[in-house]
Parts: sequence; C-alpha cells; structure tokens
Amino acid sequence: MQVDALALQLRPRPMAEAADLGVLLVHQHARSLLRTWLPLYAVVALLALATVEISGWLPGLLVFWLKPWLDRSLLFVLSRAVFGEATRFADLWAQRRTVWGGDLLATLTLRRLSPWRSYTQPASQLEGQRGKLRRQRRDQLLKGKRGAAAGMHMVFANVEAVLAMGVLALAIWFAPEGTHRHVLAWLMDSGTMANEGLGNAVYLLVIALLEPFYVAAGFCMYLNRRVELEAWDIEQEFRRAFA
Repeated sequence: MQVDALALQLRPRPMAEAADLGVLLVHQHARSLLRTWLPLYAVVALLALATVEISGWLPGLLVFWLKPWLDRSLLFVLSRAVFGEATRFADLWAQRRTVWGGDLLATLTLRRLSPWRSYTQPASQLEGQRGKLRRQRRDQLLKGKRGAAAGMHMVFANVEAVLAMGVLALAIWFAPEGTHRHVLAWLMDSGTMANEGLGNAVYLLVIALLEPFYVAAGFCMYLNRRVELEAWDIEQEFRRAFA
C-alpha cells in the first residue's frame, strides 16, 4: 500500500475516535456510496421483498444474512475513498469478480455472526489473506482490541433496532386522535401482508441508512490498528517531508 498517497491523516487514535473517523469518511464520500452501493442494495432489497408472500419474516432475514456480501461493495468504495478517489458503479462492476467472489461460503456461514466482522473483513478482502495466514492476521488485529470491535458492533446493532422501532412508532404518534390503539393493534398483527411488508420495508430502509457507517467505522478501526502495528503515521510523515 502506498502510505504517502492516503488522503487521511494517520496517527494513533483511540478506537472510538477511529470509528468516528469512519462516520466522517461516509459523510465526505456519500456521493460515491450512493451511486455505487445503493443501486446494488436496492436490487437485493426488492428481490428480498418479493419473498414476503412465502413468509413474512423471510425478506428481513435474507438481507440480514447477506449483509457481509453487501458490505464488500461498501468496503471497495471506502478503500478507494481513503486515497481520495471517487467511485462509480462502473468501477464496482469492473471489479465484481474480485469484490463479490472469493471466500463467499465462509463469509456467509462460519464468519456470518462474528461480532467484529467489519473490523477484520479488510484483512481478507484488501490484503487477500486466506487460510492460516488470515487466521494469524485476524488474531494479530484482534489482540487487545476484541472488546472495542465487539462494542462497536453492538452499538450499531442496538441503533439499528432502535431506529426500526422508532420509524414504526411514528405511525402511532401521527395517527388521528382516538385511533392510536387501532394503529398499534394493526402494527402488532403479523397476519396481514401489508403489515408484514411495511415492517420489512422499514427494516431494509434502516439497513440502507446505517450499514455504510458500520462498515466505515470498522474499516477505520482496522486502519488505526495498522498504524499501531506498522507505524504508518511515521512513514507517512517521512515520505511527505522528503518528497
């Protein structure tokens, strides 16, 4: 990696501050994320919603389980953003085999419920680590950082749940006077397709809003860990000084 080409100012940070840096990275490169990842996510979400007739819980489960695969496209955009490069969907499509393929079975099975997946995912996707080397790299990244990575994961999981419930609560708050109980009863009724479709649509909307921040937080925590391990901040300063 060309450290001197990074558009980020590298320095050792607390892991929470590194996660905040990821949030800022999404804000700065929102346009690239919207035009690259959002079309892909929209297709997946619509296909998932089409399964609501099979079972009301199936659309949400499908998108939930496919998150690590969807996160690969987000990480692709963010890995270019740290070098100041804008990304279009054509760029993602040109690299689709590299981004979407490789190690997919393990990603969606053994590592699907990992509480630090957004933090360790760059080791396999960007460094190309596999097998024993990947496990050694993961252990190195996680040494002393498991709590921070799992804590960040839990924060986003709770925010996701709160946002979904909050959006549904809006229907009750803005219901006409005297109809609040009826609206609440309708929301709680899982027997109607309209009700189940609404619940799934809200959940998928929350994922679309929150997932880029989750991936970016984990990615910047990963970069921060590499600064600690490899003194990137010092190398960056030397290269700039003697350029």
